Amino acid sequence: MARKIEIVEVGPRDGLQNEKTLLDVSQKLEMIHRLEDAGARRMEVVSFVNPKRVPQMAGAEEIMAALPRQAGRSRIGLVLNMRGWDRCVETGCDEANVVVCASDSFGIRNQGASVAEQVDAMAAIVAARRPTDPPITVTVSVAFGCPFEGEVPEDRVTGIVAAAAAAGVAEIALADTIGVADPWTVRRRVELARKAAGDIPLRLHFHDTRNTGLANAFAGVEAGVDILDASVGGLGGCPFAPNATGNIGTEDLVYMLERAGFETSYDLGKLIEIGNWSSDLLGKKTASSLGRAGTFPVPLEA
Repeated sequence: MARKIEIVEVGPRDGLQNEKTLLDVSQKLEMIHRLEDAGARRMEVVSFVNPKRVPQMAGAEEIMAALPRQAGRSRIGLVLNMRGWDRCVETGCDEANVVVCASDSFGIRNQGASVAEQVDAMAAIVAARRPTDPPITVTVSVAFGCPFEGEVPEDRVTGIVAAAAAAGVAEIALADTIGVADPWTVRRRVELARKAAGDIPLRLHFHDTRNTGLANAFAGVEAGVDILDASVGGLGGCPFAPNATGNIGTEDLVYMLERAGFETSYDLGKLIEIGNWSSDLLGKKTASSLGRAGTFPVPLEA
């Protein structure tokens, strides 16, 4: 297949935000540089949240200061509110990813705001954007289920997507923040989101909490989505979601897609090394299947 699938690496942000071990700025930068060397061209590198609430995300300004802009690469900052947007612009991020939670209970715990308040905040951020400011994407978190409210209605998700489209964002993502989706629900919600989003590209973000992450990614690709998030080593989780586990591993996703003939532009061997290295830094075993089993066919010895 000649189709290109863009994989947005989220390891330096989502991959680290729930870890007990705190990496310093130099370690985070090494992770970012290694991932770019492995082929990452679009990557969530920082989160503009209060470090008192999420200490793993401290050092955003220092990280961005050490990452001068480079053609062909987009360093993304996660934004929850206007203050986060201002910091994102000031530090020179290439892209801002604004999060809107699809349930009041999760939104209040995650960012102290209801769904309606988050939608209003997103619209205000987009309205404040100047032509020279970074493009804005929106991620709809807990789009497939909430740990506090259970099932999330389809119309609530599509309503947020429609509001983001009306605001004029560059891209809209549906996130299975707690890993409860199934492939059939993914296909259905992609179809509904596409109708609500119009011509705006869709992205998908899956966690592998219940071992359905790669199946959900497959369903998304089959439904026509060309942009997927993943985290090297299968790292990840949300501090405000009980029993949260990691994202689908970047190396696992690359392996699955490239075995089928899709193009990803990643170096699989380097990804496996980075996933194992990152996990070692955090004092844990890799959650990636490729990190444990290796690739196939097995490379011949030089």
